[in-house]
Amino acid sequence: MRAKHKPATRKALFLGAGGVALVALVAVLLPQANAEDARSAPSGDRDLATLRTMRQDHIPGTAWATDPTTGKMVVTADSTVTGNTWDNLESTVNAVGDDVATLKRTKGKFELRAEGGDAIFAEGARCSLGFNVATADGNPAFLTAGHCGVAFDQWSDEQNGGPIATVQEALFPGDGDFALVTYDDETTNAPSVVDLGNGQQFQINQAADAQVGQQVFRMGSTTGLFDGDVVALDATVNYPEGTVTGLIQTTVCAEPGDSGGPLFTDDGSAIGLTSGGSGDCTDGGVTFFQPVTTALEAVGAEIG
Repeated sequence: MRAKHKPATRKALFLGAGGVALVALVAVLLPQANAEDARSAPSGDRDLATLRTMRQDHIPGTAWATDPTTGKMVVTADSTVTGNTWDNLESTVNAVGDDVATLKRTKGKFELRAEGGDAIFAEGARCSLGFNVATADGNPAFLTAGHCGVAFDQWSDEQNGGPIATVQEALFPGDGDFALVTYDDETTNAPSVVDLGNGQQFQINQAADAQVGQQVFRMGSTTGLFDGDVVALDATVNYPEGTVTGLIQTTVCAEPGDSGGPLFTDDGSAIGLTSGGSGDCTDGGVTFFQPVTTALEAVGAEIG
């Protein structure tokens, strides 16, 4: 069994894609219950309606996703969910039954993976470059996290260095966490690779949608290369700074400074951009990623 929170070896990454079976699955969100129907429904239906309502209440410190293999709602709560909030959440999930929903605890608290780590810098802040792309008009650019892009307009490739790129579009919070940043020098060579360190580069060939159960790799400028599995799609995460929808939930760890970094597969597919999560790369945790395909479509760019 693969250790989920040990650094991924570069040797393992280059062994090829044959060992991972990709299953095309579609996440189906449970519809929001109608209050009038809930009042007249049997107790089990009322409990489910209550759970759906709690999802819409954007409870801080919670993440909500649907496991498309079972159709079950998966609710994850961080350490800040306590007292009556935890009690109400736990009792409601228990009432609907474990064949409908499950409640999980995660270490630490959900937070954005940025701090004040290839790394990009802006006025004391540090994030990670995701994937180099080409804009609709053919200019070189890159994707990173939206919460990095809304915080600062210009980014450098070295701490306290001069700006080399400017944010053109950024979304956070809301329906995503991504930003398009164009290189100020239009002659910049921006290859479609992930820098694995030690002079090794991994070729990115295309963008692809994540699949539940898929092995994925994450590179971050703070922690380096780690791997894990996709566990849910279309997750809604309630960060202290705001709620973000449509994210990929994984077992890959991340830490501050890894924000915006690339999530990819061993066949060279760009999958996601690091958004945030809980825990660390010593004890593990839960991490969420912005789907690359959604971000590319929104900004009109493509993998080079």
